[in-house]
Amino acid sequence: MNIEEVNSRVKKVIAQVLEKNASDIGDNANFVTDLGASSIQSIRLVAGFEEEFNIEMDEDKSLQVQTVSGAVAFISSYLQAG
Repeated sequence: MNIEEVNSRVKKVIAQVLEKNASDIGDNANFVTDLGASSIQSIRLVAGFEEEFNIEMDEDKSLQVQTVSGAVAFISSYLQAG
C-alpha cells in the first residue's frame, strides 16, 4: 500500500471519529490543537486505525502520535513490518 493510500484512509477514519470533512484535514494537522480531539476520541482514533488497516498497534506509542502525517508514518511502519 502506498503512502497516498494510507494518508487517504487515515483521513477517512479521522473524519468519521471527529465528525470532520476529510478534505478539511491537513497533513500536518494536530489531533488535539487543530482538530479538537478529546482523550476519548484519541483512543477511538487508534481503534479506528487498527480496524481500518487490520493491524494491532502499541497503544502507548500510538497515543503519542500528535499529527496526521505522524499517524500516516506510524501506520505505514506497521504495514511494512507485516
